This record gives sequence, structure tokens and C-alpha cells, in this order.
Amino acid sequence: MQFMITTFLSICFLFICLASTGADEAEVGFNYVPGSDIGPDRWGVINENWTTCGTGREQSPIDITEERIQEQPDLGRLLQKYQPAKATLKNQHIYLEVEWNGNAGSIIINGFTYNVSQFHWHSPSEHTINGQRYDLEMHIVHQNIVNEIAVIGVLYAYGPPDPFIAKLEPFIRNANNVEEQPIGVVDPREAQGVNTTKYYRYMGSLTVPPCTEGVFWTVLDNVRTVSIEQVNLMKQALPEEFRNNSRPLQNINVRTIGLHQNLKIRK
Repeated sequence: MQFMITTFLSICFLFICLASTGADEAEVGFNYVPGSDIGPDRWGVINENWTTCGTGREQSPIDITEERIQEQPDLGRLLQKYQPAKATLKNQHIYLEVEWNGNAGSIIINGFTYNVSQFHWHSPSEHTINGQRYDLEMHIVHQNIVNEIAVIGVLYAYGPPDPFIAKLEPFIRNANNVEEQPIGVVDPREAQGVNTTKYYRYMGSLTVPPCTEGVFWTVLDNVRTVSIEQVNLMKQALPEEFRNNSRPLQNINVRTIGLHQNLKIRK
């Protein structure tokens, strides 16, 4: 119960920090600039509510390395019950965020239902796989009734434009002028993509202050493509100090990484 209360208060604090769509670096209280007084290596000491950023043992993001991966068939396929719902694009200044206004469905992890609430982008990717960093990462954020969080990470490499992001481009172009704009109906299945037969699962944290732990991370192995122009368009909507908005890799410590993959049986 104490963990749930602590998690709830930490999450509330995070949402208060990001609630002001007019927030600049001073109001947010942190940035991603290496060596800055409020840069990533200082997050755990610049605010008494963010100490977990420096002292936590299950922090995110991480490098998903072969030696820490354990195949776990019991993880099963991702159980998803997504549906289209109206959404809003918000310029949170640390990233661009699409928030669903209605019921866009849920995923099920360990028998618990997590409702999808929003997704946002980090560039370059926050997670790496065997040391390889990608050009963009989408985080699809879910929450259950006791405010525990589950996030799906989708990785992108430069290549042909992403069709889903292309649909959002008119609104992204306007994000410099309008900090919150309705964008119509958005389907979470399009955001995530259809190939979820292989994914990695580990316990981690939020990747922005207050770095709350106890987050179920699911990082999809299927890497999508995105154009340089699409990524630059998103970056141009953000203040300069947030255009490279990836937290440095964190120590894995004693954690293992679960792997689920559907393999065809050779006859």
C-alpha cells in the first residue's frame, strides 16, 4: 500500500510538472544538456522529489543486451484491446505528446488491465539493443486503476517516412503556434504497428523526473522506419535544449530482460 501511495504521489507530481503547456526550461526544472546544472546527471539532486533519478536501482532506459536476455514463453503475446478515440496533440516542450480524450482501449499484463492514455517521442532513441541506438523512440503510456504504469517502446531507424506520423504532420507543423490542438480520431493500433510477435520485457522507471520505478517496460523488436524530415519536424517544435531529448542509459544492475518471440516450428 505504501508503494502504491508513493507511486501515485510521484506520478501526480510528474503530471503537475508537465501540465503547463507554456513550460520552458526554468519551469520544467531540468534539461538534457550534458554538463548542465540541471542536466541528466543532476536530476537526482536538483529537486528533493527527484532523488530516485540518482538513487534508484531499476532506472530506465537501458541497453538491452544478449547476456541479460532470458527467453520467457510464458510472457505470451501482448493482449491488447485497443480502439480508435479522439485525441489531442500537446506541445509539452520536453516532447510532443498525443493524448487520448476518450477510451482508446487497454493492454493486459499479468492479469491486470492498463488503459492507454498517451504517447510521445524521444530522439534519438532512449533504449538501445546490443549497443545500437536508433533515431527515434515512441513511448505508448498505459495506467491501471492503482496508477501503476506500463509503457510500450517502439523504435525507428531512418528510412522511408512513417505513414502514421505522416498523418500527424499538419498538426506537428502547427505545434509551434498552438500548444494544444484536437487532431481527430487516433487508433492506438496504428501508433504501435501490427507486429508484436517479439518483444523485450523488464522492470524500469519513467525516463523523466521524478524517475518513478515500478514501470513495466515492453520494447518491441520490430524496428520501424521514419524519415529524417519527420524527425526534424518534431524537433523544430521543441526548444533547442529539448530537441535531443533522450536520457542517458542507466545501469541494469541485477535485472534480467525477458524475451517473448513466436518461432515457427520446422517440420
